[in-house]
Amino acid sequence: MLDQPAPDFSLPATGPQTLTLSALRGAPVVLYFYPKDNTPGCTTETQDFRELHPQFAALGCRIVGVSRDSLKSHENFKTKLALPFDLVSDPDEIACGLYGVIKMKNMYGKQVRGIERSTFLIDAAGVVRREVRGVKVPGHAQAMLEAVKTL
Repeated sequence: MLDQPAPDFSLPATGPQTLTLSALRGAPVVLYFYPKDNTPGCTTETQDFRELHPQFAALGCRIVGVSRDSLKSHENFKTKLALPFDLVSDPDEIACGLYGVIKMKNMYGKQVRGIERSTFLIDAAGVVRREVRGVKVPGHAQAMLEAVKTL
């Protein structure tokens, strides 16, 4: 997927609105996939992106979070964390499938299908320039900010 056009999608997002990825061309986008609203790792990751949002915005970069949660769950999560960016609801795994982020994972000793925490940096022309799978949350948002600066 690296150095290829970012797969396009149109899905419901907070706002409420329909977010079409290709409509964001002209500016870089950090597209991050996370497993579930209101879970410890996902909350921390999202807060990290929120805290750095002014620096991303200063570079003209949009941040978009994606999970399989409902739009209602996303609206509550966005309000609770006072997020300045949008969250996309993908219950049918459309974007998740396009980006290949659905994996079998172990949860409490059982195999379950879920989102592998993954982030894609898309340049202003709509090309994937960075792909990080199996994201470790500490320092990740800062690393993505540094990557945006290299575009």
